[in-house]
Amino acid sequence: MKISRTRIKICGLTRVEDALALAHAGADAIGLNFYAPSPRAVSRERAVEIRDALPPFVTTVALFVNEAPDVVKNVIDDLRPALLQFHGDESEDYCAQFALPYLKAIRVEPRMCADDLLKCEMQFRSAKALLLDAWSPNLYGGSGARFDWEMIPQPMRGRIVLSGGLTPQNVADAVKLIQPWAVDVSSGVESSEKGIKDHHKITQFIEAVKNANV
Repeated sequence: MKISRTRIKICGLTRVEDALALAHAGADAIGLNFYAPSPRAVSRERAVEIRDALPPFVTTVALFVNEAPDVVKNVIDDLRPALLQFHGDESEDYCAQFALPYLKAIRVEPRMCADDLLKCEMQFRSAKALLLDAWSPNLYGGSGARFDWEMIPQPMRGRIVLSGGLTPQNVADAVKLIQPWAVDVSSGVESSEKGIKDHHKITQFIEAVKNANV
């Protein structure tokens, strides 16, 4: 089935003004990063401040990497996110234990093939969707790298969240080729400083996605 409108998530928010800019530009969701080593990580207090500033119908997603369950539960208690996103080496049992819908990020390695992605989908049947991101030896996302989109098997394409190396310049091509359920961008709409979003790039990115759906 052709997706009539590709949803848009912008991840790695650290400032209220950036969250408001993307909401008013038409983004569907924001990602708040709780992976402490990341330059885009936020405290629970800052995350709540950003969430509280959002207008209605903009979804809040909390992102974790191999985190202790108690830490995840504390964030859930404070933030009340609509969705969780697990970007590390978590198992399905781990992801499903929090009784909230979740995305499971799969870092697509160069050696992987279409069958590997289908196996990942079977492995995480309880996930709302898989988020396909580029593999990096040192990073759990936000690298700005992309993978070979054409290796995504046709049956999966409308069910995934596409990430990894997306920019205002290439996202339209990605949407037309893959027709994903959603796209997820972080570094591709940043200024020269990680975690600080460029409002012009946000607008360009969202407009490119909308135009690709026409």
